[in-house]
Amino acid sequence: MIVYGGAVFAASFVLAWAAEAAQVDISGGLAIAILALIAVLPEYAVDLYYAYTAGSDPEYVQYAAANMTGSNRLLLGLGWPVVVLVGLWGLKRVHQRRGHVLPLDAGNRLEIGFLLLAGIFAFIMPLTGQIHVWMGGVLFIWFGYYAYRLSRGAVEEPKLRGASAAIGTLPQTARRRTLIGLFVFAAAVVLIAAEPFAHSLVEGGKDLGVDEFLLVQWVAPLASEAPEFIIAIMFAARGNATAAIGTLISAKVNQWTLLVGSLPMAYWAGGGSPALPLDGRQVEEVLLTATQTMLGIALILGLHFHRWSAWILLALFLVQFPVTGTHGRIVLSIVYAVVALMALAWNYRHLVPTLRAPFARELIPESEYAGHQP
Repeated sequence: MIVYGGAVFAASFVLAWAAEAAQVDISGGLAIAILALIAVLPEYAVDLYYAYTAGSDPEYVQYAAANMTGSNRLLLGLGWPVVVLVGLWGLKRVHQRRGHVLPLDAGNRLEIGFLLLAGIFAFIMPLTGQIHVWMGGVLFIWFGYYAYRLSRGAVEEPKLRGASAAIGTLPQTARRRTLIGLFVFAAAVVLIAAEPFAHSLVEGGKDLGVDEFLLVQWVAPLASEAPEFIIAIMFAARGNATAAIGTLISAKVNQWTLLVGSLPMAYWAGGGSPALPLDGRQVEEVLLTATQTMLGIALILGLHFHRWSAWILLALFLVQFPVTGTHGRIVLSIVYAVVALMALAWNYRHLVPTLRAPFARELIPESEYAGHQP
């Protein structure tokens, strides 16, 4: 478990560095599509192994859903608030700016709009007790449209730091050879290590007397997502928190579209039915994950991430660990939903522009819906 998990963890770092440096040579929609796939490769490799194996071994059905819900909740419940808290500290340390609010870029409204609609669609899964192939198709199309919309935006010069900066400053031929070598090597490591790592989590849990569902839900996502978290935290500490949280918002869109959409397809390819079934516990886990997503979106609808919002997300994320029963998960889902409605009421005037953002040709100016004159 430790050896193969360490391999996935290390390969994730290599992929992250190479993906950042690749922005020097790739631009537009191609960069968005490639970088999105690269960023989630370690997570996909593990989760798709569970889904594919579940097609012939029903015991693994629960693990596919567990890994997906764990990675989703880890990203929003831990990644978002920690980056915001570190980012506020970084702004004070680097730019001498004191404050309790982290402003988001206007362009983030587009991503929040895509995430909002994907999050609403996600409630169909616990309501139907399954993730069907047609749902995966809808999510794939939604991601394709998301990549298309992002590709229409202005291309910005990448701000590279650390290892990615060292790679990006190499001469063109050496840089491209280095990038290809890193991608091939890291991808090979991930693909080789994914199956034994995923299998060892299940078997290791049984041998150690630990709930293997919880190991699959939290240990696997930690190995695959920790590098992304660490890099985002490093950017936030250097005073570039807005870009860091923007990256994590984009990662959340990828999870609710590409990752979730690929699970029923892998299950079907592995010999299962066209629908990945969800038992009672998995329904509760997906419901909890969907309500958490709605809360996260509601808190940042106004393109401001307050310090108190970060503490709310972090506190509710930590509360779920001692909550292991059905009743507790349902109650926590209700708490998420209630707080989300309160936050939505606070940011209600931003809801319509956010829903319109994925379909609008241009972002709607803040003054147009905030009741102020330009």
